[in-house]
Amino acid sequence: MPTELDRDIERFTAAVTAEGAMFETTTVERRGVTMPAFKNAPPSLAHYFAHFCNEHKDTPFLVEGDIRMTFGEVYHAATHVAHGLVTKQGLKKGDRVGIAARNSVNWILAYMGTLMAGGCATLLNGWWSGEELGYGIELCECSLILADEQRAARLDGVDHTAKVVIFDHGDPATGLEAVWDAGDTAMKMLGELGPHDLATILYTSGSTGHPKGAYSDHLGVVSGTMNYVAQTFMVLQILTERGEAPTAQPCALVAVPLFHVTGSVPLFLQSFALGRKLVLMPKWDALEALKLMEQEQVTYFVGVPLMSYEIAMHPERAKFDLSQCKSFAAGGSPRPPEHVKRIKDSFPDGFPLLGYGLTETNAVGCGNLNENYLAKPGSTGTASLPLVDLAILDDDGNALAQGEIGEVSIRSVANFLGYWRNEEATSGAYTGDAYFRTGDLGYLDEDGYLFIVDRKKDIIIRGGENISCIEVEEAIYAHPDIAECSVFGVADERMGEVPAAVFFLKDGCGTLSAENLRSFLLDHIAPFKVPLEQHIVCSDDALPRLGTQKVDKRALKARYSDALANA
Repeated sequence: MPTELDRDIERFTAAVTAEGAMFETTTVERRGVTMPAFKNAPPSLAHYFAHFCNEHKDTPFLVEGDIRMTFGEVYHAATHVAHGLVTKQGLKKGDRVGIAARNSVNWILAYMGTLMAGGCATLLNGWWSGEELGYGIELCECSLILADEQRAARLDGVDHTAKVVIFDHGDPATGLEAVWDAGDTAMKMLGELGPHDLATILYTSGSTGHPKGAYSDHLGVVSGTMNYVAQTFMVLQILTERGEAPTAQPCALVAVPLFHVTGSVPLFLQSFALGRKLVLMPKWDALEALKLMEQEQVTYFVGVPLMSYEIAMHPERAKFDLSQCKSFAAGGSPRPPEHVKRIKDSFPDGFPLLGYGLTETNAVGCGNLNENYLAKPGSTGTASLPLVDLAILDDDGNALAQGEIGEVSIRSVANFLGYWRNEEATSGAYTGDAYFRTGDLGYLDEDGYLFIVDRKKDIIIRGGENISCIEVEEAIYAHPDIAECSVFGVADERMGEVPAAVFFLKDGCGTLSAENLRSFLLDHIAPFKVPLEQHIVCSDDALPRLGTQKVDKRALKARYSDALANA
């Protein structure tokens, strides 16, 4: 039965999407299917930046240590980056510009400047090794890489064809000197960029091993962003009616990487329309987060589930006034139901929230919030209105009845266009009627709430970061002594799940310690993908196999997972 909050959301959705209203909808055609879109959305992210940075020009926007900038100051700085990219680095419209750096004001300016110059912001994973960065650069044919010193050092000796331009964190004019120039590129580009121009590429790890580059046009990214804006607007209206809305300027702590979709769309991009201040912290630390949340009067917190739980349970939590923070959102992986109540108990003035979306959907999918989330803590919520069409499909793409388990599938104008240089994977990701197959298995209850029960894809979600089992297995097989291996996830109280590996050596190879194998892997793949020593097992026998002669991963997981989880 619909709750009062469900009815409020339905009422406000109808009001804000009506003819002449702020979020009036129209229809567009994508993949041969007509679907809703926002009639008055900006035609590109460059137009979006220009409009809202002017609207909020004197409002505080970015805070990083001693750096404090308004929306107007940020836009002015980004125009310098846009012009410098063209005059100093020869950027042309449509060129892929890889950004490889930690979160910072200058990361944001690099992103904005790239788009305002007509380039495609290609968000390289800042945790990748040099080999992985090189792969991502070549896959998406980046002509230019904007990298901080740490990531640039990883690329030393790595074979790739892009030009690497190093920037520093700190004062924008000096840190971004190599791409800094005054001029009118950004203004001219407003007359050239449109909804169907290439905007972004984000990388995704799935069941096929190497990352894929999910590319989107401006229509897709702007639509995903504006769908979040519409939802936030509706929630704020509901809280205002109830007398529960925050009184401070909207403010969010940036504790998740901006190169991931959660950081880039609902957190960063949405903030322009909301006039929301962003407080950046270079590295996650729960105590530092508490200090910043009180100091800057943070109203909204989003992170992987681990983060909000660590804040709620921190032994010094009671020392800090976090009464302005009304929302504690999580995305990237499921939040254990018992954590939901603990977070609410720790923050009685706020509510835990949960979002469900993917890189390929520009983070748009489902949401579960406030009292609805407390009532159904195991659910990722209902379809995100007004754009999302959610379905549970069988293997042939047919819709299943309420309560039946099938593949969670999402259709919206915010969905990505495809995987760069991989038409086969793109075709396999979509049904004939434009639903994106998420790879997650789930069902819808009688109220339309989505429950995820399993994954079809062979991935591990470690603290919100996807790890391809096949990619880690390939890295292990690169060791000359390995005959067989299998990688799977084991439960972990802090990270949700972590990778584990079982391997069998070739005849005559003697021994290979977990320590030595881990050291080998750290030279080739990012540290978060490498199992800890206690989660690496050398089997005395050949690994069990299925009738197809594939390694029987389920049998291995059943045999080892409990012991490894407690290791």
